[in-house]
Amino acid sequence: MKRREHLAIIAYDMGVIFEFLGVITLVPLIVLLIFREWEMFLPMVTVPITFVVLGWLISRIPRKEHVPHLSVALVAVALIWLAIAMIGSLPFMIGLHMSWTDSIFESMSGWTGTGFSLMTSLDTAPKTLLFWRSFMQWIGGIGVIAFGIAMLSRSGLAQHQLYRSEGRSEALMPNVVSTGRRMWIIYLFLTIFFTGMVMISGIPLWDALNLVMVSLATGGFSIHDAGISYYHNPLLEVLIIPVMLAGALPFKLYFLMYRGKIRPFFRDRVVRLIFALALVASLVVSLDLFLINGFPLEEAFRQGFFCTISGLTCTGLQNSDLNWVAAPLIVITLLMMIGGSAGSTSGGIKANRVILGYEGLVWWFKRFFVRRGVIVPFRHEGKVIPKKVSELELSKNMLIIILYVLTIFVATIFSLHLAATTFETHEVVFEEVSAMSNVGLGLGYMTPASPDTVKWVFILLMWIGRLEIIPVLILVIGLVRGFEATIPK
Repeated sequence: MKRREHLAIIAYDMGVIFEFLGVITLVPLIVLLIFREWEMFLPMVTVPITFVVLGWLISRIPRKEHVPHLSVALVAVALIWLAIAMIGSLPFMIGLHMSWTDSIFESMSGWTGTGFSLMTSLDTAPKTLLFWRSFMQWIGGIGVIAFGIAMLSRSGLAQHQLYRSEGRSEALMPNVVSTGRRMWIIYLFLTIFFTGMVMISGIPLWDALNLVMVSLATGGFSIHDAGISYYHNPLLEVLIIPVMLAGALPFKLYFLMYRGKIRPFFRDRVVRLIFALALVASLVVSLDLFLINGFPLEEAFRQGFFCTISGLTCTGLQNSDLNWVAAPLIVITLLMMIGGSAGSTSGGIKANRVILGYEGLVWWFKRFFVRRGVIVPFRHEGKVIPKKVSELELSKNMLIIILYVLTIFVATIFSLHLAATTFETHEVVFEEVSAMSNVGLGLGYMTPASPDTVKWVFILLMWIGRLEIIPVLILVIGLVRGFEATIPK
């Protein structure tokens, strides 16, 4: 089959997802009406119109009834995320007259939940556009594919492949439609609950809603130029920390809690690892700031805990300019690489892969210290996994980690060659890890004045990182060599 025929197999589901995105992206128009920002009507209405028209056209592409290969679903997801970044950039180009590159950068940063921004004046920007940035991160956090499937009325292999290709691994309900809908209900409830909680700090509803949307989505966009430091509110920073942590935890645990099963939450090893990393790393960074940077003790712990947890959860909110010595920055760089859990809104390699990689190393070394013929079983989550399965899964797990590190290495070389900079190498690596892990913590390396070539390196990193590398690689390989599809007999 030709490449076009392969993509046509899954075109219908792609088209429906675009159509529903067209409906949901009407929500920012409500903000436009409330604040009477009529000049933003044309820039904002172009998004839902483009989504609906594109979805209608794609869903009517003639297709044959074949079962799509996983590679086709991976390619479809990569194309969907690239398309929504292009479409999401329209309000910035039309409304603020930002350049094509800067607009796509802002949009990609929003949809992928990264948090890097090239807008120069947030305090004077239209509120509709500020909400659009937060809304992109909120929808992108739960996952564009997951959201689209949640709105579908049927379930099938194509949807299942799309869902899994986006990095979603939940198995809460018998089919992906039910799973997607439960995720959506939980996500909406958490947003409302945390908005009320954050308002305890004294900030208005508008600010609280936007902050919670980007924090729960582990995004990091702010509605003020000074970020969260604008408020000078320690209580607000304390209240935002549990929101960031909630976004980095697997959503399946919230579903279990909803069903009255509380114990799995505290027994989950991923949850324990994330909380342990958050506590230990925050103490290390805070002590570094106090002992090496010379910060006052209170300020060291305030900045240390907030920025460390923001980095670990891949949120990107920061109450500091991060003008620190190298040691605490390197610690946060490692945390950003790890990220939150699979099945969360967080980015990075994922804590699940770190646990699996550790178990694999232990299993590998154990086999060196037993007699020949003795079988050492591989155990994961209390179950014995067959050798063939475990070796395959461990190989796939390590492949993702290696590709992640290799991508950062190559991107750093490209960035340093494309433009001269006064930043140290570890600072450039910090921001590129921040981009690929969809974090958004920045030291000032990426700014509106940065060369377009470097901006495109970051755009690609954000796109590749959100999809966990493989879909983008399959897209490139597929365009060169073609795809495979399985045909039922």
